[in-house]
Order: sequence, then structure tokens, then C-alpha cells
Amino acid sequence: MNTLGTVALTLVGVAVAAGVAYGGYAMTHSADSYATVVDVKPAIKTWSEPQQECHDVTVRKQAPATDNHQIAGTVIGAVIGGVIGHQFGGGHGKDAATAAGAIAGGYAGNKTQEHMQANDTYTTTERRCSTVSKSHSKQDGYKVTYEYQGQRHTIHMDDKPGDRLPVKDGQVIAD
Repeated sequence: MNTLGTVALTLVGVAVAAGVAYGGYAMTHSADSYATVVDVKPAIKTWSEPQQECHDVTVRKQAPATDNHQIAGTVIGAVIGGVIGHQFGGGHGKDAATAAGAIAGGYAGNKTQEHMQANDTYTTTERRCSTVSKSHSKQDGYKVTYEYQGQRHTIHMDDKPGDRLPVKDGQVIAD
């Protein structure tokens, strides 16, 4: 075989191999390579904060009693009961009827005053406050899923990207 032909054929083979190798390197390490964006979703940041809520409510309260032992009711009832009891009987029977009337009247007067005091109420307005948890949320950039060299990856970006992302040295540039 011809030496010049062999040398030329060898040089052509080396050039082809070098071209293929460079092409493969440039394809995977080129500054012009891109990742394909396959999904973009808003990234939502959510948090809770305590907050005080107040409102006015109508409240019914019992009026303070000036006579906690119902002495006035007992005395008035005993006097009235005694007067009524004194109208019955004669002699010692009249005395017994008066005493019984006074006892029954005293008890009735006591219970009547107790019932009246329990129903002596007034209405007022009170401010009621409680702490509740308020949820807040806001968009905080984007959750971007991209495909590069047959693999899917997800990154967070501040701005919404286009259809592709630049890749340099095998890394997506997300600025």
C-alpha cells in the first residue's frame, strides 16, 4: 500500500475522531446548551400569626343584694302572719294561732324577698376579647420543573422563566 495514502487516510481518520469527540464535548459542556422547562407553578408561602379579636356582648347580671339574709322580708312576713293568725281562735288558741301565723309569715316573707332579690337583674355591655390564629399566604416566586439530559429537576426561582433555562458547566443558571 502506498505510504502517502496510508498517512492521508490516517490523518482523515484522526480528524474525524477528533471532530466527533469535540462535538460530543461541546454538546454537553457548551455555554449554549439549555434545559427545557416542563412545569411552572406559583410557590406559595403560608404562615400564621396570633391576633386579638374583641366584640361587645350584652350580659345580664344579678343586682347586689342589700339584705343578704332577707331580714326585712322575714320581719314583715312575721308581723303580717302574726296579725292574720291573731284573728283566729280564742284564749291560748289565739296565742298559738298568732305564733303559728308569725312563723309561717316570717318564712313566707323570707322566701318572697329571696325570690325578689334573685330576679332583681340588670343588663350591661361587656367587651370580650380572645386570641385567634390568622393564616396569611403570599406568592413567593415559582416552583420550576425542568428536564436536562433526560432527567427532571425542580428549583425555586424568583421570576417566572421562559420555555428553557441556560446551562453552563452542567448547572442550570437560575438568575
